[in-house]
Amino acid sequence: MDLKEIMAVNLRRKRHDLEMTQEELAERAGLSARYVGAIERGDVSASVTVLGQIAEALGIEPGDLLKRAARLSRS
Repeated sequence: MDLKEIMAVNLRRKRHDLEMTQEELAERAGLSARYVGAIERGDVSASVTVLGQIAEALGIEPGDLLKRAARLSRS
């Protein structure tokens, strides 16, 4: 999974955790809802500026959107 896909998954998960619509996130981040949707689908790559705007709107650190999910080890 590349960083664009990781960000898409993390963004969607965090937005859902906060029970926020794409429209609400877009408004808080100063972006269009269409652009937020494209980022969540992995259709476009967000710039570092946009990454920061989205993270601030979600109340998280920008790096949190780029972290791979920890894999569960099977014992």
